[in-house]
Amino acid sequence: MADRYLGESIKKLGFGLMRLPMLGEEIDIEQVKKMADTFMSKGFTYFDTAYVYIGGKSEVALKEAVVDRYPRDSFQCATKLPLWDLMGAAEMESTFQESLDRAGLKYYDFYLLHAMDHTKVKKADEIDAWGFMKRIKEEGRAKHIGFSFHDSAEVLEGILASHPEMEFVQLQINYADWEDDNVQSRKCYEVARKYNVPVIIMEPVKGGSLATMPEEIQKLYREANPELSVPSWAVRYAASLDGVITVLSGMSNEEQLNDNVSYMENFQPLSDAERETVQKAVEILNTLPTIPCTGCKYCVDGCPQKINIPGIFEAMNEYILYNNLERAKHSYENAVKEGGKASDCIQCGACEAHCPQHIGIIETLEKAAATLEG
Repeated sequence: MADRYLGESIKKLGFGLMRLPMLGEEIDIEQVKKMADTFMSKGFTYFDTAYVYIGGKSEVALKEAVVDRYPRDSFQCATKLPLWDLMGAAEMESTFQESLDRAGLKYYDFYLLHAMDHTKVKKADEIDAWGFMKRIKEEGRAKHIGFSFHDSAEVLEGILASHPEMEFVQLQINYADWEDDNVQSRKCYEVARKYNVPVIIMEPVKGGSLATMPEEIQKLYREANPELSVPSWAVRYAASLDGVITVLSGMSNEEQLNDNVSYMENFQPLSDAERETVQKAVEILNTLPTIPCTGCKYCVDGCPQKINIPGIFEAMNEYILYNNLERAKHSYENAVKEGGKASDCIQCGACEAHCPQHIGIIETLEKAAATLEG
């Protein structure tokens, strides 16, 4: 069912439009067009965005790079409805219509409730987001309806048991999070399989962190197959699972896109020997106490101090992975150039309320300030 989802043939690599190439504050649309052209020329057709990505500019980039330049039946588009600030049916309708207008579309192929967890389930119940999703599908303005998810397997089972109208679920799955107690990748995947609900995979490279690995892991992968890039192991790991519609990769430049399509154009699932190699990498990773930030930036928008939290956490992870304080401090200085420092946090908690990874952001910022400032 997943390989030909409701009659649509979708290859196992989807283009995530959250981390696009930028020219200052604006998207480098000419580079995005080239990337989209390469992607489509290799037979890939799925583009994923969201109402909130890059302040709404991501949906506009979808229009300019894809919708305006290709026949509508040659690709699939997905976007997401954010529930955190919506109050009722009128606002859901206006938000959905704005997503259609930004992208120049009459319908979305896949429409999702965004980043569902136990608190957003309550919100969805209060404003009847489930009924709204069913209505736009009945009207033909969304071909398939589902949700992206960041919470426990128990919460996921509650949604799928209560809402069989949800046709698919988007889950964070990667080999680092497969057995993670917070993300629960394996447990959530197994719940989806139990209910025969197809899965779209997000964060297969964990926000890029599984592309930049300690030398010990890079050596492990090189020895197993010197022709494959480090991130290819993560994407293929996710794509090798059963019941998967596609695997989203947030591609920030042409180099990343070209690498992805090189091994996914004629996708081959991981062999048993390759699975053993990945497991060895996981065992090494489990000895390193990195911050599980994926760089989604949901924490940044509501921060009164304008702190670049993902950038600071990336600098901290550099220190943890490579034990190079000078390099980490340089990255930290770049991260705080246009916003607050870690020590400027006023502990309001707005960031933690929006973090899909459930990171203790306040405490982690305190550690970053102590390590990287001064």
